[in-house]
Amino acid sequence: MNNTNLLKTGFVNERFRYYEKLVAELTMMSDMFMRNVLNILECAEYVLRVITENDDLELTEVVVQKDYKNLQGRSAVLDCVAVNGRKEIYDIEVQQEKAGAGPKRLRYHSSIIDAHSLFAGEDFEKLPESKVIFIVDEEVENEVAPILHIKRTVTGRDYNDKSEIIYINARMKENTDLGRLMHDFHCTKAEDMYSKVLAERVRVLKETQEGVEIMCKEMDKIYKAGELIGEERGKEKGKYETAMK
Repeated sequence: MNNTNLLKTGFVNERFRYYEKLVAELTMMSDMFMRNVLNILECAEYVLRVITENDDLELTEVVVQKDYKNLQGRSAVLDCVAVNGRKEIYDIEVQQEKAGAGPKRLRYHSSIIDAHSLFAGEDFEKLPESKVIFIVDEEVENEVAPILHIKRTVTGRDYNDKSEIIYINARMKENTDLGRLMHDFHCTKAEDMYSKVLAERVRVLKETQEGVEIMCKEMDKIYKAGELIGEERGKEKGKYETAMK
């Protein structure tokens, strides 16, 4: 999309022209861009089928930026929460740095999903199976597995509480289905992606007027939030950088 098209849609100021340039560089390792890809059920379904190695997985619902309120402590807004036909819950998160995906954060995501999964007085046995998935862009180290399945165990045996944390090193681009998926998560262009379903959504968001408008509006929300923080702190520097991140 060129600037003429942006002018036709009313995006006439410098900020939105800057956003347009950023859209071209975004990948699915940006949680904002990832959310706008995975809010399409087929895209989330494809990603989860690869990660769980379950080609029969079928989703019934996908919610992005799902807000889990905690009236007595810290709340959490999860990037993408999906549910399948058996009411099993999947939380998909992307993280640019390993420091933001520590074990206790992963534990907290799992616990807050559990806390919102039962109605008052409902039997604990109805607690659904859950998988918290963190895709982390970290430097590759020797003998680091591309994917870790983290479960509670009793002296080496599965505790079978139907809760799992899956940690994926996004830099491990092996010649496997998972490796090709991680390759796609780093692509800036739809034409370079392996997955047709992901590529089609990326193409819409980057190469159509409607898609670029969606992304520009998303960035403007972040910009305005950063602007408010800047005003509160008496700082003006770094608003564009905030939008880019």
